[in-house]
Amino acid sequence: MSEALRIVVISPDLDVPDPEDTHALDQAERSRSLRIGLLENGCNLIAVLPADAFLQERLGQLQPDMIIVDAESEARDALEHVVMATRNARRPIVMFTNDNDSATARAAVTAGVSAYIVAGLSAERIRPILDVALARFQHEQALRQELADTRSELDELNAAMQDRKVIDRAKTLLMQRQQLSEEAAYAKLRKTAMDKNLKLVDVAQRMLDVADLLT
Repeated sequence: MSEALRIVVISPDLDVPDPEDTHALDQAERSRSLRIGLLENGCNLIAVLPADAFLQERLGQLQPDMIIVDAESEARDALEHVVMATRNARRPIVMFTNDNDSATARAAVTAGVSAYIVAGLSAERIRPILDVALARFQHEQALRQELADTRSELDELNAAMQDRKVIDRAKTLLMQRQQLSEEAAYAKLRKTAMDKNLKLVDVAQRMLDVADLLT
């Protein structure tokens, strides 16, 4: 990462009201270690947010380069909020968790998580994980764009073929009813389109519509 990534961490509150709740204390310490590791690796930690109904609006305002989900007992709930919040503005998502449930991992990858990391948090591991996650996200985005471009080209080709069929039908109609050659019929369609400032296919369709009414 040549520039500091602007990162938002999705994490529960670090404040643990019950000092006897060892599980919550462990999770809070783990979360602190993650944030420290991000800072030590030169990341720009711009915000720590809860996984709630306001997440989409907050992410829209902050425009982070990457989202890190730090979740454990509520990993599925946190993931659902993040996926909903980024459905219209995709960003690389890295999930750090102690939840080693394979179903959760599969759900995370299916939902678009770029990296799903179970435990094993150490400062030296964080940067390579983020680098790989970012590269994977960029690769997937490139594939998505390539697929979208291909679909667009196919749609345009299909539309052009449909237009050609309409024009050919109108041209055939002129040839039959006015005893015109193919070239003359096409020239007449084209001149009409130019005179009326319409597309050739629109003139052809109107002619076919009128012919159908008179049939």
